[in-house]
Amino acid sequence: MSNAHNSNAHDAIIIGAGIIGAATALALGRAGRKALVVEKLPASGYGSTGASCAIIRPYYSTVDGSALAYESHFYWRDWAEFLGVEDERGLIKYHDCGCLVLKTEANGYLVRACEIMEEIGAPFEHLSPEQLQERLPMVLDSFTPVRRLEDPAFGEPNDGRISGGVFFPTGGYISDPQLATHNLQRAAEAQGAAFRFNAEVAAVRRANGRVVGITLADGEEIDAPVVVNIAGPHSAKITAMAGVGAGMKIKTRALRHEVAHVPAPEGFDFEHDGCVFSDSDAGTYSRPELGNFVLVGSEDPACDPREWVDPDDYNTEFTEQWRVQVLRHAQRFPGTGIPSQTKGVVDLYDVTDDWIPIYDISDLPGFYMAIGTSGNQFKNAPIAGEMMAALIAACEAGRDHDRDPVSFHLRYVDRDISLGFFSRRREINPESSFSVLG
Repeated sequence: MSNAHNSNAHDAIIIGAGIIGAATALALGRAGRKALVVEKLPASGYGSTGASCAIIRPYYSTVDGSALAYESHFYWRDWAEFLGVEDERGLIKYHDCGCLVLKTEANGYLVRACEIMEEIGAPFEHLSPEQLQERLPMVLDSFTPVRRLEDPAFGEPNDGRISGGVFFPTGGYISDPQLATHNLQRAAEAQGAAFRFNAEVAAVRRANGRVVGITLADGEEIDAPVVVNIAGPHSAKITAMAGVGAGMKIKTRALRHEVAHVPAPEGFDFEHDGCVFSDSDAGTYSRPELGNFVLVGSEDPACDPREWVDPDDYNTEFTEQWRVQVLRHAQRFPGTGIPSQTKGVVDLYDVTDDWIPIYDISDLPGFYMAIGTSGNQFKNAPIAGEMMAALIAACEAGRDHDRDPVSFHLRYVDRDISLGFFSRRREINPESSFSVLG
């Protein structure tokens, strides 16, 4: 713990005021550690968090990943109770509309996903082709393999048909991810956390084999016995500053992504009657947006190039990819309006080698990491903060997490998960889908 007489001392410094940084500050405060959150942008949730589609869904390709995601649904459902404070801007609304996923060859017709749901006790419902069309105004032609616009066969269905889908009722989305982060900021401040904005980290300092604090770009030094890297797409740069990259089998890097904002299919109230929708046959995912619009993202099919970038130097304008995603979506929903002006977001994901995040210690005592999260972990943020607080408490008390991994109890699902699943030293997980619904 800090020396109270030193005004420049903090129990922990969190680098990054995104959704997970704010959640970790809250969880640390509830555990008796006052955190300082430093953020180079002017407000919380203004980086990759603010560009998130903020989708909440329970289905993943691994048991632990699915259990964690299913658990998150209950945090969002009971958001006001979880926060325990008011926010002068109001609290977010969780649109718990559920998630509909088409059964395709690419996702193994959801056989494994449904087995995992049964194992963790999460509800799901098989839908016939007719039931799919009752829910959404879609065509059931199969368009696989996913193609680019320059392919002469783009938009041409093959001889197959979609065989059905699965509806997962415990899912939905948050329409204002920045507000969700601000809600967490206010809750964290009520627990003694402080937030510093327009504060860029220039160095992670160490002494006597431990982290001792950070140095800001203006030269100010801030001390703390614990520093947590939650820098989103900038996480690799902070990892390099700390000099801990060599001890990591799993790395992170920034991936550029575009999400399109288009009108709902003509004659259909997608905002009120739609849901989160995953279509690996056409290579897209979507969710309702306010004003009867639809957000459309790419499920990263093999034909789409992945654009790994420097998070401080990348193209923020829309490219041909925007049109590709919209037209793929329109294959499934022919009534979709194609606006003449591109709208949506261009931002970054922080991605690990197997698309599963790192929640872990590092080879530098006192330096922790919650990285490789953006694009896929918004839903888990409240729990990720609690997991990081539990990890920090155990390790600062002397536990060797690499040899004896900390376990975390999911109270709603009533299941323990090992935080070793998220280790920086793990082998690449072959069960990962290597993709995201951001």
